[in-house]
Amino acid sequence: MVGTKWSGASWSMAPALVTVMAVAAAPAAAHVRAPDRDRLAQRIVLTNADNGRSATASPGDDVEVRLTGHRENGLTWTWSTPASGDSTVLRRTAGRTAPNGDASATFHAEHAGTTTITAQRHCRPSAGHLCPLVITPWKVTVEVK
Repeated sequence: MVGTKWSGASWSMAPALVTVMAVAAAPAAAHVRAPDRDRLAQRIVLTNADNGRSATASPGDDVEVRLTGHRENGLTWTWSTPASGDSTVLRRTAGRTAPNGDASATFHAEHAGTTTITAQRHCRPSAGHLCPLVITPWKVTVEVK
């Protein structure tokens, strides 16, 4: 506040001015970056074909899961919303299922560690059809390092 003149201004405006100046000064400190944060975040996409595989991510990366359901002979094979085994390593930021059996989710790599992403596929019958009692698991192991 060096060099600020208050001529013509009432003292009741001074606290507001100080608050605004403090908020305006905060972003300058946000530009200080750690050396390992200079890389761009990556997006890793996993699909039905990745079941049983492993993937590697870095903190800050996003892992997207896109599982495709299918319909045949009056049966719709639907996926559950993919879930992380450890949300401190991979935090889910979005997830959904669709009427056609598809499911998707996006996870943000938070910290170093290893966890799994899992989902289950099950049958939903149309009228007049019966489903087999089968649940198919889907699992990918993700190491964040």
